[in-house]
Amino acid sequence: MLLKFRFSAKNEECCSTQLIDGDGSFNDTGIERFIKEVKLVECGLSYAVVSIMGPQGSGKSTLLNHLFGTNFREMDAFKGRSQTTKGIWMAKCAGIEPCTLVMDLEGTDGRESGEDDTAFEKQSALFALAVSDIVLINMWCHDIGREQAANKPLLKTVFQVMMRLFSPTTLMFFIRDKTRTPLENLEPVLREDIQKIWDSVPKPQAHKETPLSEFFNVEVVALSSYEEKEENFKEQVANLRQRFFHSIAPGGLAGDRRGVVPASGLSFSAQQIWKVIKENKDLDLPAHKVMMATVRCEEIANEKYAGFTANEEWCLLEEAIQSGPVAGFGKKLNAILYTFLSEYDAEATYFDEGVRSAKRKHLEEKLLQEAFEKALNGGERFSMAARNCIESYMALFDEGYADAVVELANWDSSKVRDKLQRDIDAHVASVQAAKLSELTSSYEAKLNDALSASVEALLDGANKETWPSIRKLLRRETESALWTVQCPLWF
Repeated sequence: MLLKFRFSAKNEECCSTQLIDGDGSFNDTGIERFIKEVKLVECGLSYAVVSIMGPQGSGKSTLLNHLFGTNFREMDAFKGRSQTTKGIWMAKCAGIEPCTLVMDLEGTDGRESGEDDTAFEKQSALFALAVSDIVLINMWCHDIGREQAANKPLLKTVFQVMMRLFSPTTLMFFIRDKTRTPLENLEPVLREDIQKIWDSVPKPQAHKETPLSEFFNVEVVALSSYEEKEENFKEQVANLRQRFFHSIAPGGLAGDRRGVVPASGLSFSAQQIWKVIKENKDLDLPAHKVMMATVRCEEIANEKYAGFTANEEWCLLEEAIQSGPVAGFGKKLNAILYTFLSEYDAEATYFDEGVRSAKRKHLEEKLLQEAFEKALNGGERFSMAARNCIESYMALFDEGYADAVVELANWDSSKVRDKLQRDIDAHVASVQAAKLSELTSSYEAKLNDALSASVEALLDGANKETWPSIRKLLRRETESALWTVQCPLWF
């Protein structure tokens, strides 16, 4: 896929990338580069995601560019109302704290899409609601109170989607090209329209009587026409911009958000959410977050293990071990181990606690296993160590026999030698069997620990995707355990 990446000429702090193209392909390379460019990983949980949706040509990109200092492509009014944003674009808002990302969605109800081609609109709406803390909905002032309003299908889609997510979101309605009618007169009519659409949406039994306020914090803002009253528009948007500062603080626009995805997991999370949506499967956010935590914590643990084995201080210590005992070995090893475990803690801190703790314990065991095996036998494989030991002691027997033999006595040592060989072989086999039994029990317990917290979390939010998620988790953890247990099986 062609990598699409923009830098603003007006503000170096702003950059953007096409997240999903018009054909529905996810730009994984683009988002990885974007996240690195804006240094999102450093934010932890201190960031917000805003998205905008609404009719084609309603000025969504123009609004975002003035509100957030972004550089989304805008429609040329002299060329008519045609599609400018295709797919979904993402940008970093300039000068807003905490770090705020904004998504510009392809316009709905456009002539390029065709009347019946609403699949992408619904998919992108579901994606935006699943990923965003604040959703902006652009609508024409003249559509308020109209039965055939352009935004009605969009709102129905939004409300149907929320039935599947049940994740509180701030919905901010922007009334564009406001007329002389005061906002205090427009807002009650709009809220009545919203309530009617909400009431008409089919709901599961559990939410038949659930009020709209349980799902959404609804806000209404009116803006003058950008084309006819540009100065008024800019002044209104500048005042509104202040509301997006500290949006995730208590009382802020997104102050009541729940289940925030850690910044380091946003790329993977967004890709997986889009994949599930494209496959037309039910989006189970609790299960998704457990799966994301499992994958990311495992990746972080593997990175730390690889870093430890390649660490210069450990390599020097490992080399010194080959010559014999090393003074201060424990203190030196502790310092190295704590460095990598602390790095794991810092990078995994915001992920699901049960998954994070299980993966840390697993990492500790892998690190200690690597260190002690090298320390205790210099890294020599069991089979090789056993073979060398047998050869050494049989050579000692032969040497002792040669020194003690009396030629005239006609002694035959073959039976004694064969018995010694059998006794040594039996001892090696018993040690091997005991170690295998110990490892089997140990890794069964580890597998149980790794699964219990994750499975419990999945069962808490059970739905029809729960068992497939549990099977996938079991397969992943079993493969991980098998891979790990192979390391000590140096037979």
